Amino acid sequence: MLYRFEAFELDTRRRELCSAGKLVAVEPQVFDLLEYLVQNRERLVSKDDIIASVWGGRVVSESTLTSRINSARAAIGDDGKAQRLIKTIRHRGLRFVADVVEERDAEAPAGPAIAAEQAQPHKTMATEKASILVLPFANLSDDPAQNYFADGMVEDITMALGRVPWLFVIASASAFTFRDRVIDVRRVGAELGVRYVLQGSVRKDRRRVRIAVQLTDASDGRQLLSERFEGSLAQIFSIQDRVAMRLSAAIAPALRSREVDRAQRKPTSSQTAYDLFLRALPPRRDNLVQNQESLRLLYKAIKLDPSFSSAYGLAAWCHEIQVVFGWLQPSDPRIKEGLRLARIAAELGDNDPDALWMAGLTITTLAGEVVRGAALIAKSLSINPNSARAWWASGVVQTYLGRPEVAFRNFERSQKLNPLDTAAYAHWTAVATTHFFTGNHQAAGDLLGKALIDWPDATPALRLKAAVCGLLGRIEEGRNHIQRLLVLIPDLTIAGTRAHFAPIVGSNTGVLDAVLRGLRRSGLPEGSPRESNLAKIRSV
Repeated sequence: MLYRFEAFELDTRRRELCSAGKLVAVEPQVFDLLEYLVQNRERLVSKDDIIASVWGGRVVSESTLTSRINSARAAIGDDGKAQRLIKTIRHRGLRFVADVVEERDAEAPAGPAIAAEQAQPHKTMATEKASILVLPFANLSDDPAQNYFADGMVEDITMALGRVPWLFVIASASAFTFRDRVIDVRRVGAELGVRYVLQGSVRKDRRRVRIAVQLTDASDGRQLLSERFEGSLAQIFSIQDRVAMRLSAAIAPALRSREVDRAQRKPTSSQTAYDLFLRALPPRRDNLVQNQESLRLLYKAIKLDPSFSSAYGLAAWCHEIQVVFGWLQPSDPRIKEGLRLARIAAELGDNDPDALWMAGLTITTLAGEVVRGAALIAKSLSINPNSARAWWASGVVQTYLGRPEVAFRNFERSQKLNPLDTAAYAHWTAVATTHFFTGNHQAAGDLLGKALIDWPDATPALRLKAAVCGLLGRIEEGRNHIQRLLVLIPDLTIAGTRAHFAPIVGSNTGVLDAVLRGLRRSGLPEGSPRESNLAKIRSV
């Protein structure tokens, strides 16, 4: 659909805003906001309406909402003082007041398809994101008055899922229109334009409550996830919180995996920035070539959508991984590029929890700005407290801040949210590092053993394990680890290790001294083999 007002043209199919024939650059959320206001110009829309439609009901700060409204006004030559096109009704909401002419796009489908689109307001929200509807839960108890508990579960789960930045969640007000209806998941998906549907039931007796849920792909009816929860009625509110948290943590990776598969099957010619982002997942730690391929896809995504904060964050994290795994030396100019991407991610991702924690971790590792990194990760968790990766990143940074008790709690929270982590070595290496910082080298060594069982060539675990072996007098074992490390990272040296860790540990020089002392005892060279050979040649 084309909407024309003054000198502007809003094209919802192409997701373009033009002024006098010239393209106007707008962020995706700003475009969605403009589209929503124009489509609902016959009525006053509240801030809650906007949040439900544009942000899928996620928690949004007042400053973020105000910023997007100001950006929408600026894009169409309006401002908060003039309010020529977007008028604010104090304490009530907003209304688009310009004269608008609707014109069907010549390339758009005709006839019944247009009528269907107009009858389905959510489907006109042109979004590339994965989308989900949480249907009203069935009350299987004898008491109809218990509907309030089932409805409360739907509200809590919808709100928890709404904190996932890449997931578009249909507002619960729309979901409740399906109450007491026979549900055909595929038909519901087609009606509301959603890819996934979550259904559930609640059964209560005098003492216990049982909650069962299932997640279905609306495109083919395939069940993706099934969970059951039970608990005592005496702890009813804690059960609601636990179910919402657990489901959000379980559903997000299940949907992300499904979306990655969908993006990889999509023809290259029609791939969007979001598709390219999905294809870059997960950022590879075991293969430099694959890591660089992820970066190539992410730069392409950023070129298509320069406001894509998560793409900047993931690209920054790819650079951080390259440094942590020894693929980039501390003096490599690409480290500055990783920091540049991280800072952009932090700036653009004001309401993007994934961009924030990835930026925070990268800034901590590559620049040694631990306090700044911790603040970004804390902000990420305030938006989405159900992100296992963000809790893990927070534990890493809290360790560097000298707060081991907080770090251990955060690692525990991360593991509870993601008990089947496919990168378990990263968890055990991080917890082992915290033990090392406290001086408990034996515990660190035991946990590093778990990490190396999960992935024998994990270089961060190998390096710290070699240091632990040196400190504990297990020299032969330490030498074996060093030999393996030098195969994986030929240029690894004491000097390079010092340069890598010094900015992170800051004033805690005792930890760095212990790492270097243990590595020396296990046989890590002070300089690279190439440097040693050059020194021998010069001496001759």
